[in-house]
Amino acid sequence: MVYIIVLILIFILIYTLIIYNKIIKHLNTVKHAKSSIEVYLTQRFDLIPNLVECVKEYSKYEEGLFTKITELRAEFMREKELSKGAQLDNEVNNVVLTLENYPELKANEQFLNLQKNLTKMENQIQAARRIYNNEVEKYNNLINIFPNNMLASIFKFKSQDFYQKEEK
Repeated sequence: MVYIIVLILIFILIYTLIIYNKIIKHLNTVKHAKSSIEVYLTQRFDLIPNLVECVKEYSKYEEGLFTKITELRAEFMREKELSKGAQLDNEVNNVVLTLENYPELKANEQFLNLQKNLTKMENQIQAARRIYNNEVEKYNNLINIFPNNMLASIFKFKSQDFYQKEEK
């Protein structure tokens, strides 16, 4: 009888260690995916001052928009918060729409290069967001299913939030 109890305790200990390590692995994958989004956002935001300089001559009216983008960029760089990135997404999209009103600007080689890089960066950010949300889903599923949810609550693992782009 003692052997059975010892075997059960060993099984529970091994199961706990396996699940704990699996949860940690998934949590680290989520953090890595979030970090990737932040890296891409930072790279995109680094393009913005160049875009602003390139466009300044062409658009005095939209100067407030560029100022707001620059401020949001600085705020994101300070706080590294994904919600700030979502706000900035909306403003960058406004810039792209605004710039369509300047046909002579579209012919500028530097602007075309910046626009191409910005589009590439947007695609990379979208891919990174999809990866992040996928990893968050795997992690949340892992810590919310029985019996893992009991271990997750004991070790105080919390569900992660999905990345959601803010709507205007």
